[in-house]
Amino acid sequence: MKVVVIGAGVVGTASAWYLAKAGHEVTVVDRREGAGLETSFANGGQISPCHAEPWANPSVLPKVLKWLGREDAPLLFRWNRWDPALWAWGLRFLANCPRSHAEINTERTLRVALYSRACLGELRAETGIDYDQQVRGILHVYRDGAEFEHACRAAEVMIRHGLRRQPRTPDECVTIEPALAAVRGELAGGIHTPDDESGDAHKFTRGLAALAEARGVEFRWSVPIEGLVRDGDRVSGLATAQGLIAGDSYVLAAGCDSPLLARPLGLRLPIVPAKGYSVTVPVANHAGAPFVSITDDEHKMVYSRLGDRLRAAGTAEMTGYDRSLNPVRARLILDNARRLFPDGGDFERAEPWAGLRPVTPDSVPLLGATPFRNLWLNTGHGTLGWTMSCGSGRVIADLVSGLQPDIGMDGLGMERFASYF
Repeated sequence: MKVVVIGAGVVGTASAWYLAKAGHEVTVVDRREGAGLETSFANGGQISPCHAEPWANPSVLPKVLKWLGREDAPLLFRWNRWDPALWAWGLRFLANCPRSHAEINTERTLRVALYSRACLGELRAETGIDYDQQVRGILHVYRDGAEFEHACRAAEVMIRHGLRRQPRTPDECVTIEPALAAVRGELAGGIHTPDDESGDAHKFTRGLAALAEARGVEFRWSVPIEGLVRDGDRVSGLATAQGLIAGDSYVLAAGCDSPLLARPLGLRLPIVPAKGYSVTVPVANHAGAPFVSITDDEHKMVYSRLGDRLRAAGTAEMTGYDRSLNPVRARLILDNARRLFPDGGDFERAEPWAGLRPVTPDSVPLLGATPFRNLWLNTGHGTLGWTMSCGSGRVIADLVSGLQPDIGMDGLGMERFASYF
């Protein structure tokens, strides 16, 4: 079967790999000149099922109200413009905040994330792919005692679904990652997920694209995409500036652009862009950079050691499709990194970056079938695209091949947003 994959980020490239492995003829189309140059380019680097707790949960509303009007807020909504998609998304977000909904969405997200982490391990063993990976787990640190207690309660939900999360004292946190010694006195505790990982998503995506190309996948770069062409209950082609690209099946893995491409088909995907920021700091001869990936819960930031670089990332800015880099928010990332790891690297040479992440109201991806018989969704992964990429790609390959995926698909598809379609 000829399959056209739209998007060559980490999710689209993983889809292409598993589709080719399943024996399909695969063409990947992307507007950029190479793999992983947008959302996958400079993210936080974590393979993190431990982040399965959805944004929409009972504790978030008081925080959002507290953050209103603050340019340095970890989650910044810009409501001062008319954006019907964002307002509709916001209502769905509020509807998912009750504890009962949050627990359901945690299970759904964790189901994909844990499966994906296992798939990544198998792929790494099979191919030997290198992406500056660290397999030392992720350590969440907390300064506020009440936040630490809330996190311990949330951890119980994830533990029930198979994720190992281990509460740690401040001294144990420093034992796990000695680079935290400078802030030992500020810590209330931590939670360690020893099976989680970190690594360079961009390096992985480029490496996997090369492996996929060696399997026969065709990558068509620098192709402006105009839209999907409808023929009844099927898609008949992908319209581009270079002509129509036809296939037997189509996989929409275009991140934040997915709802724009789906809308002419009559599909309103509840995905909005959330701009995230990162800085990449050369470690050079500095001894204070962590090796264990760290999540600083108070500031909603993550830190990952990528070879001789330290990646610090965080914040979410709901500001539509504006890809510009806000220097205030980039400086916030840098200042927080310097405070947590004062000898973590050459901060004067830090490279800032901003990218858009495709977020659904319930933080669960849109994965699976559509009303069109040959169109499949693999999008809406939010901040967990790197975490969920391999598992999502393998699921899509199974579905396209007419096979039953290894994980249950209930609650992962677009049917949960039925009123949108």
